[in-house]
Amino acid sequence: MKGAALSLALAVMAGSAMAQKPLPRSELPGLGENDPRRPVEVSRAPWTSLGRVQTEVGGRCTGTLVAPRLVLTAAHCLVARTGKFVQPASVHFLLGYDRGRAAAQARVVDFRVGEGFVLGVPSPVSADWAVLLLEAPLRAPVLPVWAGRPPERTPLVLGGYQQDMPERLLADTGCRIIGAANGAVTHDCAGTRGASGAPLLAEIGGRWQVMGVASRVRRDIALGEAAGTEGPRRVLQGQ
Repeated sequence: MKGAALSLALAVMAGSAMAQKPLPRSELPGLGENDPRRPVEVSRAPWTSLGRVQTEVGGRCTGTLVAPRLVLTAAHCLVARTGKFVQPASVHFLLGYDRGRAAAQARVVDFRVGEGFVLGVPSPVSADWAVLLLEAPLRAPVLPVWAGRPPERTPLVLGGYQQDMPERLLADTGCRIIGAANGAVTHDCAGTRGASGAPLLAEIGGRWQVMGVASRVRRDIALGEAAGTEGPRRVLQGQ
């Protein structure tokens, strides 16, 4: 899938966010009086590698720069309301997006989704990942992708551009991996719509690493599932 290289103004991009009525705070996972999420500074690690994945038809998710031209996100973020994949050229990555500004941006020229992700039918969480190929490399820190099955109880952080505050990066910095099986990771991080595609991040040996790709969350409690990293690693190793 290829598309012409063309940059859109940030102001236009910000105005194309999905027009959805936010859920009541009482219905969002982990929120209300005990909401653990807080805004974080996109100029500090590990958030310097995150950005907003946005389509020209109104979709908005979160992505991670894992190589100068590669962004990791969720496959379902690339599905239009028609039930088909969006064209790659209609997808943009806004690195370090914060209240209308971004450290860098690039259009997508191609993408690859997880094997087993099938349009029109429920797909396994393990297949809900995508690697986006950018039109040009971005000069920014990249995050490595974890090899192997992540250990249970590993401390995590999860940050994304979420529906109740889409102009800032919100993060739960005090959650953990609950379990991992069949290519999927269960966690107790709080998140809402818009956090899809965000990385589950763990600091191991003084280095931040991607442990999974956020796929879906419960609405009533802070509990979610993420795609594991085995599939994305195979794609990255083939580059």
